[in-house]
Amino acid sequence: MTESPRDGVQSWTESMSARDRIRAVAESLREPRSVNWISEQADAAWSTTNEELQDLVDQGQLRRVEAGETTRYQPDYTRLLFEEIRTLIEENTREELRSELAAITEEIEEWQATYDVETWEELEQSLADGDLASDELHERRDVITRWEETLEDRRLIKHALVLYSDVEAAREQRINVADRDTN
Repeated sequence: MTESPRDGVQSWTESMSARDRIRAVAESLREPRSVNWISEQADAAWSTTNEELQDLVDQGQLRRVEAGETTRYQPDYTRLLFEEIRTLIEENTREELRSELAAITEEIEEWQATYDVETWEELEQSLADGDLASDELHERRDVITRWEETLEDRRLIKHALVLYSDVEAAREQRINVADRDTN
């Protein structure tokens, strides 16, 4: 299955500049892709795509990966991880993050009880049961997708809670330095 930038949203190409479309495609990559592939997905000229990708590499937002004689590009996943964690910390209190973690745990427990499984992998294996009606298969596939996404959210929230004090301390230090510089 090929990935598509913004899954099915066609109007995004009409309202964004070529460079914005290139950035959107580059940020959505799940595996290294060539300039040609990104250019095609972004509906942008090869030269514009190549320039923008070089800029993104220079800014540290993309990584260049050599695959034989082809150069491919992928997001800097480490940077993205830390940006997501930072956003969670900046936009939520500790208590809000703790509450979301509890809600995630409850949702997973409901799925475990409803389908009598411990993991989404076990639920996925149940799709092979010949006794399931098509609507039940669709429902289980949707739950599997949500379960996987929920586990990723839980992982990010746990990281955010672990780093919360450190990020707050760094923010306070920036504020104190800025205040000292203005006085």
